Amino acid sequence: MKKIYGVVIFALISVMIFSGYQCSSTELTSAKLYIQQKNLDKALDALEKEVAKNPKSDEGYYLMGYIYGEKEETDKMLEAFGKSLSVSNKFEKDIKGAKKSYWANNYNKAVGFYNRALQSTSEDTIKLNFDKAIFSFKQAIAAEPDSADTYKTLGFVYLNLQDLDSAIPVFQKTVDLKKSYEGYRYLGEIYYTQGANLVDTDSLAAVGKYNKAIEILEAGRKVYPDSSELLLTLSNSYIGANKIDVAIDAFKSGVEKEPGNKYYRYNYGVLLLGANKFDEASIQFKEALNIDPDYENAAYNLAVTYVKWGARLAKEAEDKGEDITAAKEKYKEGLPYLVKYTELKGNDVPALELLAKVYAILGDSKKAEEIYKKIDDLR
Repeated sequence: MKKIYGVVIFALISVMIFSGYQCSSTELTSAKLYIQQKNLDKALDALEKEVAKNPKSDEGYYLMGYIYGEKEETDKMLEAFGKSLSVSNKFEKDIKGAKKSYWANNYNKAVGFYNRALQSTSEDTIKLNFDKAIFSFKQAIAAEPDSADTYKTLGFVYLNLQDLDSAIPVFQKTVDLKKSYEGYRYLGEIYYTQGANLVDTDSLAAVGKYNKAIEILEAGRKVYPDSSELLLTLSNSYIGANKIDVAIDAFKSGVEKEPGNKYYRYNYGVLLLGANKFDEASIQFKEALNIDPDYENAAYNLAVTYVKWGARLAKEAEDKGEDITAAKEKYKEGLPYLVKYTELKGNDVPALELLAKVYAILGDSKKAEEIYKKIDDLR
């Protein structure tokens, strides 16, 4: 799931404007002067004296929030802004602007760290910049918790770090806030990947992950019904969860919507092959090969389809005491595709063994022996 995810910098210019309210206290006047001089510590000292003397100083708390924002102390910034608003709404517009500016500054800073990580070749530098990006994105989220874009870009950082567990709640937030397409897509991919990673160690947990993927992707398809990406991951999740019949319907829908999509054709064919619907499976694999004549997996599975089809016809004929001519015809139909695959993948021993078996069934012992010799050489 290693990908590079791009982000966009937001442009927002913030200017600190001091309202010209009359009768400012000595502490407020001093604090404003210190802020203009960029002496934030002295300004904060003056404001602490201001609010100690006047706990109802809405302007004092507002300015304290601004300073804490400049010092990147987000919790204290939000607390101070909250105290100002609890006194009055006089500075509500200024506070909204300050928070928006704080969000944009941290968002853009995070994007800068993110891009540096992508451009670096040093693992330590990559990790350092990704960590800084995460911190700044979280600061931005604290200021503007309803910005779906911030969650989305933070999710991209986690994906590049392969930290799937941390990415889940972030992308879920984009779904909760605005039914984000990226949220549905990447949540589905994450749950599917986690399921695939668990298959060999905990099959029950794997199915649970696949079902989570199905849940989120089904919801996503209701909002984005024409998305081929959602449908592909959904179909694979159905397969992982052993819901083959549902998966067949899903891929059938995909083929109908995008008949020129070789992956839909191929996966639909695999499902049909698994259900022993050989005739229908062969149609899908052939269509995939018409789209891409060098599609190795489609060639191999088309050959397998004919081999299995031939094996079934042979058994049915033997059970009836009849000859297996019809069965051999299926083996013959599959032969060129199997040859094609082994030419493309010359060292695939299982495929070579299958090819030798087909030649033997068709009575071409010479070619069968040549292939077995090749297999011995490979081993």
